[in-house]
Amino acid sequence: MRAVDLFEEDTEVPCIARELRVSEKSVYQWRRAWRTGGREELRSKGPCGYDSRLGPHLQAKLATWLDEGPAAHGWADDQVWTASRVRTLIGRKFHISYSVSGVTRLLHRMGYSVQMPARPAAERDEDAITSWREVTWQEVKPSGR
Repeated sequence: MRAVDLFEEDTEVPCIARELRVSEKSVYQWRRAWRTGGREELRSKGPCGYDSRLGPHLQAKLATWLDEGPAAHGWADDQVWTASRVRTLIGRKFHISYSVSGVTRLLHRMGYSVQMPARPAAERDEDAITSWREVTWQEVKPSGR
């Protein structure tokens, strides 16, 4: 760490601040920490913020359930996990509330990524879709202004 090297060389605080492009106040705080705990005291302690509400053990359980597929947990209509479904699963199994965006971030941290189906579902009925568009949609479609 450059700051520690400069502290050991007895470099003036304003010079260190200029060289490292930080405030003098930061340099004084770093120097105080360095004097009390040495180089280790200045090491990064990782990102700040809250720990996940689902610890590693619960995340492993969640991953197991996700691998079982949505049908195993009551979603028989298709085999796709959505953030909303995962949110519901977490609520049911762990009694922990997440927002949909929070679930998305959690899944990303767990190594999952957003996936789009490579091909349409085998159960897709094009005739039913066309019929719905032509008949049902026309009945419920809001009128234009």
